[in-house]
Amino acid sequence: MATPLTPDKLLAALRAEGVTVVEHAGWRTNDRDHVGAWGPVNGVMIHHTVSSGTATSVQLCYDGYDQLPGPLCHGVIAKDGTVHLVGGGRANHAGGGDPAVLQRVIAEDYGDRPPAPHEHQGSPGAVDGNARFYGFECVNLGDGADPWPAAQLEAVERASAAICRAHGWTSKSVIGHLEWSDWKVDPRGFTMPAMRNRIATRLGTAATKPAPARTASPALRPPAIPAVDLSRLVAAARQDPPRAGTPVSYSGARVVEAALVAEGLLPKPYADGHFGTATVRAYAAWQRKLGYRGADADGIPGRTSLTRLGGRHGFTVTP
Repeated sequence: MATPLTPDKLLAALRAEGVTVVEHAGWRTNDRDHVGAWGPVNGVMIHHTVSSGTATSVQLCYDGYDQLPGPLCHGVIAKDGTVHLVGGGRANHAGGGDPAVLQRVIAEDYGDRPPAPHEHQGSPGAVDGNARFYGFECVNLGDGADPWPAAQLEAVERASAAICRAHGWTSKSVIGHLEWSDWKVDPRGFTMPAMRNRIATRLGTAATKPAPARTASPALRPPAIPAVDLSRLVAAARQDPPRAGTPVSYSGARVVEAALVAEGLLPKPYADGHFGTATVRAYAAWQRKLGYRGADADGIPGRTSLTRLGGRHGFTVTP
């Protein structure tokens, strides 16, 4: 249990561990401190973004979205190993979790031994994880197929070790979101016991030469989150299937198809901007996933289902 690092001390700890850092404008004061506690802190939590692309992922984590305001973490770890700082205090990343898991983290007993069934109920809301954990979101689709480059895994290791070293914690203070709550699956693609072993090895050595910090200039500010026009998308969903070939009626269909691919509902070759029969079937599967049935799951986008898809995959719905 410790007092959270100030933004300046967090930056210094990351640099001392050799992490390549990009500071995004206003990150030090981008927080949710006005709605809840930030601290005492007990550990570090690792996530995946369920998104692709550094710029889009960083802006999504910085700003959040209607149902979950940002920041959604403290740092976004890109595929190239760069850590983008987006939050300096309380962040919406952990949510409610299991009190037994928190006690094991505090006791630094969260190693290779999995929790017993009674220890891991994934109790949403039982413990406010946003107050207790630093959070890092890693750019990855989370589908088990999207690769984790060596540079990205090393950055997870270095960033986690930096915070542990600053607080005097061991690697057992680092957990995955799936270990905090049994209704979460992230990070998917590597195991947390293996990552804790890497962090432990790093903590057994001296910190490396500091890496320089970089500031994102206005020109490098992530682009605006894509917006999908609902009426144009619905028109494409109705017009495209009977048309010959694969004409693109509305370019925003590509954004939606990419999200359906990420959900595992649409084969990637069909993400071509043509809202054809395959896309209609995939969207109907998304509607059924949300609980819609019958005519309500006909594959024609509605505002609620599209907004929920956008919330998960980084786009907004207009008008």
